[in-house]
Amino acid sequence: MNDVTHLSNDDELSMESTQNTGTIDSAQQEIIEEFELFDDWMDRYQYLIDLGKKLPALDVAEKTDDRLLAGCQSQVWLVSEGDAEALQFRANSDAAIVSGLIALLLRVYSDRSAQDILTSEPRFVDAIGLSQHLSPTRANGLNAMLRAIRNVARSVST
Repeated sequence: MNDVTHLSNDDELSMESTQNTGTIDSAQQEIIEEFELFDDWMDRYQYLIDLGKKLPALDVAEKTDDRLLAGCQSQVWLVSEGDAEALQFRANSDAAIVSGLIALLLRVYSDRSAQDILTSEPRFVDAIGLSQHLSPTRANGLNAMLRAIRNVARSVST
């Protein structure tokens, strides 16, 4: 087990708030640097699971069919608020690793402008090796989540 799994609560990524500072690029770079600390994919998967456990739960009333994403094998609910200047996203899944993927996407895209969301590529996905290590169904789910986030950004930017 890598030493990173023994971080103190002060050092761990806080998902208590999705309030992001900096840019999409800086958020992606932070994720890349965090994943570089792990020697193998079992540790990286465990980190994803731990991130997912820190997501704030959605209210039962928010888990509606219209917020349920198509294209995900597991259930994923995406709630969006805001406008073209700043979009906030909250999401939950019934699957542990998918919840971790959600946590990463929220770090990168929540509290960003629609324009920033639409003009930035999720380069962290390839940089940390997700493209090579996710099952096809999880990769499809990740793409469905990215598409949904971009669709929300597109809908408020017109």
